[in-house]
Amino acid sequence: AQYDAYVPGEFGPDSPHHVQGALTLGENIGDLGGLTIGLKAYGIALRREGKTLADAPVIGGYTGVQRVFLSYARVWQEKRRPEVMQTLLAMDPHSPAEFRCNGVVKNVDAFAEAFDVKPGDGLYLAPEERVRIW
Repeated sequence: AQYDAYVPGEFGPDSPHHVQGALTLGENIGDLGGLTIGLKAYGIALRREGKTLADAPVIGGYTGVQRVFLSYARVWQEKRRPEVMQTLLAMDPHSPAEFRCNGVVKNVDAFAEAFDVKPGDGLYLAPEERVRIW
């Protein structure tokens, strides 16, 4: 139900054009699982060096966990023409890039903790509303 409410930035908030959650479900789960596994893999790599996520170096003012999420976000930067987006919403099993990023990270506890996301923030999702796949 989360993704059905997402309207791409190419359209206004009252637009009838929105993500079809049933169509994109498999890929949405894959994106959430991939990010979750990537974060766990980073923690495992740090432990091999005798460190924890909290011990990861701060680079450019960002913690290791913050850098994982920032790198993930960079992958999904794109802009599409509205007519292309409308076609993709109707037939592509992938969510638009903005939701492959923002729709995923708002479901990850570590994201909320890393960036101190609070109620009222754009990417806040109450813990009881966050999707858990494992």
